[in-house]
This record gives sequence, C-alpha cells and structure tokens, in this order.
Amino acid sequence: MRHNPSFVIDDPQEVRRLIRENPWATIVANTAKGLVASHYPVLLEEDRDEISIVTHVGRPDDRLLELGGGELLVIIQGPHGYISPGWYGDLKSVPTWNHATAHLYGTPEILSDEENWRVLGTLVEHFEGRMPHPKLLEDDHENRQLATGTVGFRLVVTRFDARLKLSQNKPADVVHTVIDELDHGANYSQPRLADEMRRVHGEQ
Repeated sequence: MRHNPSFVIDDPQEVRRLIRENPWATIVANTAKGLVASHYPVLLEEDRDEISIVTHVGRPDDRLLELGGGELLVIIQGPHGYISPGWYGDLKSVPTWNHATAHLYGTPEILSDEENWRVLGTLVEHFEGRMPHPKLLEDDHENRQLATGTVGFRLVVTRFDARLKLSQNKPADVVHTVIDELDHGANYSQPRLADEMRRVHGEQ
C-alpha cells in the first residue's frame, strides 16, 4: 500500500479491531503456479499476545494455496468508499477513496482434525450465537463428515502493513462535510465509513 505517514497504523490493537469487526478476509498465496486467492471468514484469537487468526479452507483450496508451504498474505478490508472532491468546498483536491485496510503476513500452521473441528464450532457459534434461535454445530457423524472437507489453520502474524485513510490530512470543516455526505448523501452513502471517520476524528 502507498506509504503516507498520516494514514499508517502501527498499533496492533487497531489491527485487532479491524480483524474483529471485518472478519471476511482475502487469503493470497504465491504458489508454484502463480498467485492464488481465496475468501473465508477468520476469527481473531483474543487470548494470545501476538496477533493470531484461525480459519479454514474448503478442499481443494488447501492444495491450490499450497497451504503450509510458505508465507500467506491475508487482507482485511474494513469500511471504504469514494470521496468526491466536490465535498471539499473551495479546497483544491482530486477524487479519492477512503478506507481501512490491513495486510497480515505469516506462515500458516495446519490444525489437527480435532482442533479444526473445535475452530469450526467456535466460528459457527461466533456468528450464529446472536440469532434468536441459534443453529450451532452439533457433534454428530454427519457434521464430522462434513468437517473432513475442510482444512483448518492458524496464522500467527509476523508482520502487518495497515492503513486508516480517513481524511486525517483535511481541515475539520471538510471532514465534517465528508462524514455528512457519507451518512446522508444521495450518491455515495457509506454509513459504516462515516462511523469509522467519526471514531478516528473524535466526533462520536
């Protein structure tokens, strides 16, 4: 990602927050046949000192990604959206795109069948638990058979490259206008991006 000191995230807690709030990830591997990408939900392991995520891929994605054979890039994409220069008033500017993004790097650890089963159950509970009548993963023969079609892995993040590009380099009145347009505008409404800007600019 383009380096701009105004937008760089160095704080691991901010990266954890991005993962926690945006669990749909892009997994990229540089394989013998070239770049391969897959998309799966990830869970942040809250009880570890380092940034660590667990997830699974469906077979044969494990072979396509050559999982465990080298470093992976996992992309976490938070709220994002188009920013019109027309929202800047008299301030000279060009069209741009605000976003919250983290690139996570590490070599995956393949999980045992039993730990993969545990992670699958935790994943289902994490998303299904808020439903009025949760359908959790029952420990029965049918579900155990379905689980054999997946390969679980843990990625302990060895380095990350993250950005919050949220108009931090603009005057307060422009920031307020951009947030208002993202909240209520007729053309490029992005309320989640507006919320992220409010949080960063202390307008909550």
